[in-house]
This record gives sequence, structure tokens and C-alpha cells, in this order.
Amino acid sequence: MGNFHESSSDIYLEDGHILVARCNDADGEPQESRLDLDYYIGNNDGSFEWGGESFSSSASDISFGLEGDYSVPVLRAFLNPYDGDPVEANVNLAECIGNDNGTLVYVPSQ
Repeated sequence: MGNFHESSSDIYLEDGHILVARCNDADGEPQESRLDLDYYIGNNDGSFEWGGESFSSSASDISFGLEGDYSVPVLRAFLNPYDGDPVEANVNLAECIGNDNGTLVYVPSQ
């Protein structure tokens, strides 16, 4: 159920942590959907971590884009590690975000 971006349009990030998209439902009709990534992504010593939470509270320069030939949905930020300067990090949101009949959903990796 991953690869939400393949059945969605107008994908963007709101307030640095809310993923917004128009996701096609089972009939192919676009439905606006929002998913707060802070409930599903954390910061583990300067790296994004699925199953964590509140990454945005320890991040700066948060951005989102569809990258490369396959328009991979990538979240980027500088994350604060336990010690030292912020570290540049990125995560492919298609790894654990899906489109369930027009709704963005978190799909834990198996």
C-alpha cells in the first residue's frame, strides 16, 4: 500500500510536518488528505526514524520534494543529534506512507 505518490497529486508539506495530498480513491476521484508525520517519524541521533515521533521539534530547514526520474517523495531536514551540530538527513516517504482509498496512511514496514 506504499507509494502513495503514484496515485496522488498536489503533494506538499504544511507547517514542516503535515503531509498534504490529493489522493485518488477507489473510483479514481481525488480526495484531499492530511497526515501529521510527527506521529510516525522521529529523530534518532540525527537520522529520521520510522516508528518514532516528533521529528520536527528537533529539526530545521525542513523541506519536501518529488525527486529524480521516479518522483520519489523525499523529506529533508537538518536534525539535531545527541551531541554536536545538526546533521543533514533525508527519508523516502513512500517507504511507509500509503494511499488507502483516498486517505494518506502510515504503513509500518514489515
